[in-house]
Amino acid sequence: MSFLPPLALYIHVPWCVRKCPYCDFNSHALSGALPEAAYIDALLADLDAEMINVQGRPLTSIFIGGGTPSLVSGAGYQRLLAGIEARLTLAPDIEITLEANPGTFERERFLDFRRAGINRLSVGVQSFDNDALARLGRIHDADEAVRAISTAREVGFDEINIDLMHGLPGQDKARALADIDQALALAPSHLSWYQLTLEPNTAFYSHPPTLPEEDVLADIQDAGQARLEGAGFQRYEISAWSRPGHEARHNLNYWRFGDYLGIGAGAHGKISRPDDEGLTIERRWKTRQPETYLARHDDPRGFLAGHRRLSRDERGLEFLMNALRLSDGVPRALWHQHTGLDDARLDAHTRAAIARELMSETHSRIQATPLGLLFLNDLLALCDDSVLARS
Repeated sequence: MSFLPPLALYIHVPWCVRKCPYCDFNSHALSGALPEAAYIDALLADLDAEMINVQGRPLTSIFIGGGTPSLVSGAGYQRLLAGIEARLTLAPDIEITLEANPGTFERERFLDFRRAGINRLSVGVQSFDNDALARLGRIHDADEAVRAISTAREVGFDEINIDLMHGLPGQDKARALADIDQALALAPSHLSWYQLTLEPNTAFYSHPPTLPEEDVLADIQDAGQARLEGAGFQRYEISAWSRPGHEARHNLNYWRFGDYLGIGAGAHGKISRPDDEGLTIERRWKTRQPETYLARHDDPRGFLAGHRRLSRDERGLEFLMNALRLSDGVPRALWHQHTGLDDARLDAHTRAAIARELMSETHSRIQATPLGLLFLNDLLALCDDSVLARS
C-alpha cells in the first residue's frame, strides 16, 4: 500500500444550551430532552459507513466538538468509545479530547468523562470577565469557569486546554491581560488564544458590536504574546499556545494535512486514497440538521451529504493553508507524502511568497517567516496567485 497520512476521528455533537451570537459552527439550541441514545446509535452507524476509508490505519486522536459535547453523559461516551474501539485500532497513546462548557459542568459528570476514556478537556471559557461573558451570550460566569477547570484537574485531567478570546467588545489591554493571568493561574497545559471575528450568518455579523480599534488590538496581541512566553508557553500555531510537549495532537494532524474521518451532524472529513498518480484526496461532509441526521440512520442514502475530489492545485494550496499556520512549519517531505505532488509544484505555489520574504526557502522545511506569520492572509494569497500565474 502507498504511504497514507495519519488518521484521526472528529465527532460532532450539534446541540448547545443557547446559541452564542458570535458562533458560526453547526450548533443548535436544544429544545426538549437530548436524544442521546439515538444519536450515539447514529454515530456508530455513520462510522460503519466510513470504515472503507480507514485502510488499516490506527486512530492517532479523537476530538469531540460541538455544539456543547459536555451535554452528553459519561455513560453515553463510554458506550460510544467502546463502539469505536470495537471497530478501529487505537494508538496506544491516543489523545481523546472533549469540548466542555463551564455552564454544563458537574463534578460527577467530569469524573464520568475521565472514566469513559477521555483524557483531554478543551474548556470554552472565552473570558473571565463577567461583563464580557454577558456580551458574548455565554451561560456561565467567571466563578463557574474557575470551578470547572479546578474540578477537571481534581478528577484526573492533566491535559486541559482553555479557549480564550481577545478583542472583545469594550476590551482594553489591561482586561485582555487579566484574562490571560487568570487562565495561567489555573495551570492549563494548552491555551487557544484567538481574536474575536465577526463571521457571516451570526447574530454579531447582523448586528455588530463595537470592537477595539486596530492599534488596541495590536497592543493586546503584543502584550499577550509576551505574557504567555514569559509563563513558559510556546506559540506553535497562529492561535495555539502550549507548554513544551503538550501541543494538541489532533489539531497538529489538521495542520500537517493528515486525514480524518468526520461523523455526526455537519461533520467534515478528509480522506486520501492511493492511485496511479500517487494520491486522490477527497473532502466529505455529513447532513447538517440534527433531526435530518437522525432520520438518515434508517435511510438507504446514509449520512453523507456531499463529497468532492480536490484538484492538484487545490491539494497544494490547502496543504499550505494548514502547514504555514505552524510557527515551525512542517518537514518538506510531508509535501509529497500528504499531497502526492512533486517539488516542482511546491516551488510554483511558493515562488512569489519566497520572493517577498514571507516564506523561508530551505531543503528541509516548509515554513513562514515571522513576517509571513504576521501577514498570513497575504502569504496565502501569494501562494494562490503564483498558481494562477502559472496556469
